[in-house]
Amino acid sequence: MTIVVAYSPDQYGRAALAHGAAEATLRSEGLLVINDTRGDSLVDTRFAHEDEITQVRVRLATLGLQAEVRQEVVRDVAESVVRAATESGASLIVVGVRHRSPVGKALMGSVAQRVILDAPCPVLAVKPDEESDAV
Repeated sequence: MTIVVAYSPDQYGRAALAHGAAEATLRSEGLLVINDTRGDSLVDTRFAHEDEITQVRVRLATLGLQAEVRQEVVRDVAESVVRAATESGASLIVVGVRHRSPVGKALMGSVAQRVILDAPCPVLAVKPDEESDAV
């Protein structure tokens, strides 16, 4: 089985990656890290640069985890994470959650919220640890 992590290069994505790696180790499962973008803006701060993805791969390999990292331009990021979980037969999806204001909730959808609602398996929603959120 596989654990899917919705990754972004920020404290929320690193928290999801840390928890996903811990669960993969505990369960002796593979890890599928998804870092997709809609590609609708010139710069997407949630789409990791190649050097950060290389660092993620090295950290996961150091932990002895069988891991795959995917980066694609997709129509819908939440749908892509759910599809990856379905196709891989995931046992768990891990997402980082951030606080949003009521206005932010009304104006923009949340990838994490949509993953939680549409996932074919359990979802672990995590917040960054104040002390350390690195794998």
